[in-house]
Parts: sequence; C-alpha cells; structure tokens
Amino acid sequence: HVQLVESGGGSVQAGGSLSVSCAGSDVFTLSRYCMGWFRQAPGQEREAVVTISSNGRTDFADSVKGRFTISVHTDKNTLDLHMYDLKPEDTGVYYCAGRGNSWCANPPLSKTFGFWGQGAQVTVS
Repeated sequence: HVQLVESGGGSVQAGGSLSVSCAGSDVFTLSRYCMGWFRQAPGQEREAVVTISSNGRTDFADSVKGRFTISVHTDKNTLDLHMYDLKPEDTGVYYCAGRGNSWCANPPLSKTFGFWGQGAQVTVS
C-alpha cells in the first residue's frame, strides 16, 4: 500500500537551516505524481508550503520563496525540503503529501491530496 514516511526536522535558532525528507513506498513513485509539503502550526490550519508536479514545476508559498528548495531523488524515491534562513513563523509540523495526478492544482488544496505522511516537527526559536 502507499506509504509516505517523513524524517528530519528538529529544532534550530532563527536564521538556521533544516531539512525534511519524505520516502515513498515501492508502489508509489513520487516523481510520477503531484507531491507537496504542507505545514500546520498549533491552532492554525494546514497550509501548503510547496508543490511539485511530475514535470518538475514547483509552486512555493510566498512566505517561503527564496528560502526553501525542494528536490526529488528518483534513485531513492524521496522528496526533500531544504529550509534556509528559518523564522519562528516557520514552526510547525511538516507533512509530505501526494495525490494521484501528475499535475498539481493551483491553489494546492490539502483536501485534494489523498496520501499523507505522519509529519515531522520543525521548531524555530
């Protein structure tokens, strides 16, 4: 069955860097589908951080443009989010998500993503 497993994250001071990685199960080749990273801060709704379509097109939230990058590693079937110049408002649980289409809709609504990881905590102080 489809599984997405996040790893990474952690705690860092403002201005620092962190990465989170998402590994897909053998039955779900990440590079073939629309994938995304979402985050949810305490008491707030889940929001899209970035989406990437199978053709490599990315769509970053304005709040992270220029600070976050995303990469897909087809050999390992992983999706990595690299976060730089982190701010306290970046704090939250980061979720990897996939949908059964190769293209990503705009805006990227979380309800259109059917596969989710368990989340990875990112704390910026």
